[in-house]
Amino acid sequence: MQLSPTEQGQLAACFALLAQDLNERDIRARLGEQLLHLFRAQHFASYVWDEAANRFDHGLAINMDPANLGRYDAWYQFHDPITFRLQQRRQATLVSEVMPRAELLRCEFFNDFLARDGLHWGINLHAFDGARALGDLRIWRGRQGREFGAHERELLQFIEPAFSAALRRARDARRPDPAVSDAALALLSPRETAVARCVGQGLTDKEIARELGIGLPSVRTYLQRVFEKLGVHRRAALARVVDRL
Repeated sequence: MQLSPTEQGQLAACFALLAQDLNERDIRARLGEQLLHLFRAQHFASYVWDEAANRFDHGLAINMDPANLGRYDAWYQFHDPITFRLQQRRQATLVSEVMPRAELLRCEFFNDFLARDGLHWGINLHAFDGARALGDLRIWRGRQGREFGAHERELLQFIEPAFSAALRRARDARRPDPAVSDAALALLSPRETAVARCVGQGLTDKEIARELGIGLPSVRTYLQRVFEKLGVHRRAALARVVDRL
């Protein structure tokens, strides 16, 4: 796979993001922003398939009308002729690979849902851990854009292992961690507690500094103290106990 210097930098940014300790929603949302740059696309959405409820849930989107997304949640996801076919592929797939372009342009799903937000050319990736769906990436270009091709499909598939691994880590991080005692949590100062809660929200060190109005070195100092007092070593482990603060 040949990459331009720009693509190399954008891919590096994607992998750096996926190496961070973020919650599942932030992983999908922040990666979506990066992918719009990488693919020169305009629209992004991401959902998680809920097998028990038989529906896509936990949706988020970039450059899509909330009212239109509400129609998707309530109606169009149950009358969607492409997404289940894309999901079955379990790999990066162009929309045109599961439905011919001419057929897509004639269907209700396109004319009454996709076209409302200007979505014309799409590519999807649905990540799984065995039989369990982890989350998906739905990237779209507008009418004035061009069809995705084999190169974009290869790029998106190249990202898939790191994307799936990040979602698995975030999912596992939500499990309770009984190793941290209430007595240890009580040792945290008000400022250390505030920093820990920001970590639980998935904020980066820079975002925590802005949120709390303190310098970046101070954030890192407080965070190191939190780790030492609680006996944890990763942000994901800290996020697992924040709801007890």
